[in-house]
Amino acid sequence: MPYLHQYDYIFAIAILFAALDAFNIGANDVANSFATSVSSRSLTLRQACLAAALMEFLGAVLVGAKVAGTIKNGIISLSAFQGNAGVEMLGFTCALVASATWLMIATRNSWPVSTTYSIVSALAGVGVAIQGKDAVQWGWNNAKGIGAIFAGFIIAPGISAGFAAVVYLITKYAVLERKNSIRAGMMIAPVYFFTVAAVLTMSIVYKGAPSLKLDKLSKTTIALAIVLTGLVVAILSILFWLPYVHAKVVKKDYTIRWYHFFYGPLLWKRPAPTESLEHAHQHVPDYRVLGRDDEKRTYEGETGAHPSNLPIDGHQEDGSPTGGRTKNLDPERDLESSPTRPHKPVPLEEVEVNPKTQIEGLWILPRNLWVILRYKIPKILLHGSSVDVHAMQAGNGSKQANRIHEMHERASQYPNETEHMYSFLQVLTACTNSFAHGSNDVANAVGPFAAVYYVWSHGQVTPKDTPTPTWILAFGGAMIVIGLATYGYNIMAVLGNKLTMHSPSRGFSMEFGAAITVLLASQYGIPVSTTMCITGATMGVGVLSSGFKGVNWRALGWIFLGWVLTVPVAGVAAGCLMGIILNAPHF
Repeated sequence: MPYLHQYDYIFAIAILFAALDAFNIGANDVANSFATSVSSRSLTLRQACLAAALMEFLGAVLVGAKVAGTIKNGIISLSAFQGNAGVEMLGFTCALVASATWLMIATRNSWPVSTTYSIVSALAGVGVAIQGKDAVQWGWNNAKGIGAIFAGFIIAPGISAGFAAVVYLITKYAVLERKNSIRAGMMIAPVYFFTVAAVLTMSIVYKGAPSLKLDKLSKTTIALAIVLTGLVVAILSILFWLPYVHAKVVKKDYTIRWYHFFYGPLLWKRPAPTESLEHAHQHVPDYRVLGRDDEKRTYEGETGAHPSNLPIDGHQEDGSPTGGRTKNLDPERDLESSPTRPHKPVPLEEVEVNPKTQIEGLWILPRNLWVILRYKIPKILLHGSSVDVHAMQAGNGSKQANRIHEMHERASQYPNETEHMYSFLQVLTACTNSFAHGSNDVANAVGPFAAVYYVWSHGQVTPKDTPTPTWILAFGGAMIVIGLATYGYNIMAVLGNKLTMHSPSRGFSMEFGAAITVLLASQYGIPVSTTMCITGATMGVGVLSSGFKGVNWRALGWIFLGWVLTVPVAGVAAGCLMGIILNAPHF
């Protein structure tokens, strides 16, 4: 193949900044997807990183090609390059440099911005620098132009808020507000499993792995595949999930372990522990954001009673509501076993230092090299997955912490047993969301790079439709995962419980609403912003569950400002860089 080796340096710069762009997409955008799961304590930060590693990579490799085609072929008119392959390489490289630099600045300063808008604005800036405003597809352009993409500025948050609100309303009145919420949750759960599995199947079939050509199947075959996959997952949930949850939630079997899940129907006959629950035993995790002292103050201030004196399901003995904001608390749960949530991390000077991990003398000494390899490097690599995100979300200053605390007090809290059931569903929706993100947003980094690679390897301007090589999709997916695992906590700290109170039931509704929106947009080849989708879903559920004062509108305002600034900053930076290089004096 006629490689353009005279432009090897441009290809090298492109691959470096494509990697940086994908890294920041992982640190900025994937953190948005998993902030709800981590904030509601359905997943630990490390578990979220492992789940994202699998789902982001699969989404990028299997179904990321169609959207990548929109990014590299649908923004700038190919005629603008006038057949000059080197100028096309330079243009897409400048777009990657501007986008990656802006995302790095935003991520470093904890600004959740739209990675989609960043690369699209950069490409538009490059187009203007090459041939003026006529070089850019400003209109709809069959859902591939600037107009279609920026329509998502309003459409994406609005649709996500609507989907998430509907899911939460169904959950609230079908399960959470019911007198026997545990029984209601177990009955409706297979329906949720069916729905989530069907949505994920649609994302694979309709967008299709290009090599498998699943989207070329007949409509009848596609419909059967979607329905049958959903039914299989629902049946598996009945056979394995229901017995496991029944043993853990209803029987309060604190001895059960995760691998008992595979026992399936045998768990129905598993005897419950004979000894009573003590402080050391906890049959389900504690998902409440407010701690012991907070709950006591909430009850004594609003109902004049302590939770331990109230009957189950938040009702008095005559069946009337308690009137408090905390709903359906189980009095058998001793509040003394739930310590107050920390509001700030432990100071570094209070942490004990292990002398075995300290470097003494020259670092090149054998002992110090062993310390670096054994302790220092693993600590650096695992730092991003071991940060206490909940402490960071509690607020840095006293005023901020008080504002967040008052916001959380407006939200209803439900029994940990009921919330625990939704933690399983939230993990499933988080993985669906992550799969959707990998299929949609990997294009932001690999789309322009795929164009650079094609020009460099073929020696000609890219034609209208060119396939994106699988290795480029895998490369982008891997960098996205690394970005989340090492630096995603920085964005998670400003999301989650800082926006509104999170719990597994709320987080499930948010993630599922955002996932549906992203998958629908990706099917039609429109690169919507996952940041806007999850933010809209969070806002919709927050208003429904806590009222308008239960949402941190100030934080949402700063996030919205970041979206707006992304457009001129990335566009002007890429355009100026392209214009300076093209018109620079030379010998």
